[in-house]
Amino acid sequence: MLMSQALCHTVMVEHENGKSSYSASSPDELALVNFAKFCGYEFKGTDEHNIMTVQARNKTVSYRLLNVFEFSSDRKRMSVIVEDENGKIYLYCKGADSIIFERLSTSNSVRYLR
Repeated sequence: MLMSQALCHTVMVEHENGKSSYSASSPDELALVNFAKFCGYEFKGTDEHNIMTVQARNKTVSYRLLNVFEFSSDRKRMSVIVEDENGKIYLYCKGADSIIFERLSTSNSVRYLR
């Protein structure tokens, strides 16, 4: 769950005078990324090759950003597709509970948190 908050956003990391800060398009997005950081999942930035880096509980992990589905008032959610260092692909999604829950599968082949 926290990795989702550390990756599913359009936050930029700004570096100035040896310090890093986040720049976000919305206060909600900034709050979620800061909460993930507070819990030990610090978003470190995205490089020119679309590699997103997260410091996750004292371990640095990288994901290649494959696609971003921006939040819109019609979709009421945002999604990112990323690939981990082992080639495994993940879809992370955040949005309104009513929109997310109606799209979840109830089959045993899909795991999700409620």
